[in-house]
Amino acid sequence: MSLFRITSSIGRKRAPWLIILGVGGVSTAVALASPGLGLPSSSSSAITDSPKEVIDQVWQIVYRDYLDSTGKYNIENWQQLRRDLLAKSYSAPSEAHEAIRGMLASLDDPYTRFLDPKEFKEMRIDTSGELTGVGIQLSLKKDTKELLVVSPIEGTPASRAGILPKDVIISIDGKSTKGMSTQDAVKLIRGKEGTKVTLGLRRKGNIIEAPLIRARIEIHAVDSQLNTTKDGINIGYIRLKQFNAYAAKDMRTAIKRLENDGADGYVLDLRSNPGGLLDASVDIARQWLDEGIIVSTKTRDGIKDFRRATGKALTTRPVVVLVNEGSASASEILSGALQDNDRGLLVGQKTFGKGLVQSVRGLSDGSGLTVTIAKYLTPNGIDIHNNGIKPDIKAVMTADEIKNITLEDLGSEKDSQYKVAETTLIKSINKIDNGDVYNPKSANLHSAI
Repeated sequence: MSLFRITSSIGRKRAPWLIILGVGGVSTAVALASPGLGLPSSSSSAITDSPKEVIDQVWQIVYRDYLDSTGKYNIENWQQLRRDLLAKSYSAPSEAHEAIRGMLASLDDPYTRFLDPKEFKEMRIDTSGELTGVGIQLSLKKDTKELLVVSPIEGTPASRAGILPKDVIISIDGKSTKGMSTQDAVKLIRGKEGTKVTLGLRRKGNIIEAPLIRARIEIHAVDSQLNTTKDGINIGYIRLKQFNAYAAKDMRTAIKRLENDGADGYVLDLRSNPGGLLDASVDIARQWLDEGIIVSTKTRDGIKDFRRATGKALTTRPVVVLVNEGSASASEILSGALQDNDRGLLVGQKTFGKGLVQSVRGLSDGSGLTVTIAKYLTPNGIDIHNNGIKPDIKAVMTADEIKNITLEDLGSEKDSQYKVAETTLIKSINKIDNGDVYNPKSANLHSAI
């Protein structure tokens, strides 16, 4: 079995507001390709060394499962490439890894990529939702390029040690952080559970040393709050940051709490959410939809796998979904499902347009591969890859707003896109008050492909 991941490399379009420091916990379920199983033979296909075995594993996974979305895949060229690569000698794993990267580059698919053992480990951390570390949200200070603590995560070693927002990290285990990137800092701060790391901090001109013992940390994918308007309407604001292994659980907790707190409707914020796990997006959609198709996936053989709601929605109250150009893949599955089923209106900007599904495969030397195996379609059968999903109501932040807005400002009066979403939601709530009640049983099953 493989782990389906539908995240994206958004580059400049993605808004990397913070990085969570830690080391991964939950391992990835993987499927290893069997060399030579029903595939074309070659005079040079006798594979006796590990580097060649890894090359052949990658080749066969692509040969068997790859969905070509670029038109660059040619089966005859791919077979010749295998013969050429296996005819060569590789003195070290790194040489084989470079050969694999070159092989995959011929596909011109940015989502089918090779991950060396270290990169593969980092990818599993991203989706696990569970880390072993100190629990710090870290960013780079804009003006001085210093490493800045955004905030400690509640209940973690950093929080218990009294680390505060806006503390500047000046050293890690005695090593100066001057000129250090957030990625470099992550590598130094991460480590095994029970081991020690000492952070040197500058706080209001004072230098503080904070010795920390790394521990297992659960990363919550959801932030939520109840906002009350001047007219006394209660708005449940839920920001979903990523679709990790805990996202569905966190969403369920947030909806139930806000229902108990008297929410009249919801703003679901998917802005700059780059995606994650396919199953997480489907589970979350089922919390908002009672009936209807959520998503269908289509492989290169044309097989369509339909995922449907199961009649277990946690709320029937109106919802407005906030999206932007950084909302990708799993975010587009969720927003597309709510839009096509007339469950909620989309406010913001056109989404990224990443409609491909990747399977994550582990390889025999500890490295990994993400390979495109399917495309997904919205309930109305729309292929959004490279096209994105258009919002029902357009709302764009100005350059100054983007520059000045903070995490704490999201979902508040300072957030102009949220204000548009709130106004839209209030209109839906007022319609209900006037007798036009939303019926979850009216979701559009008839729009099946």
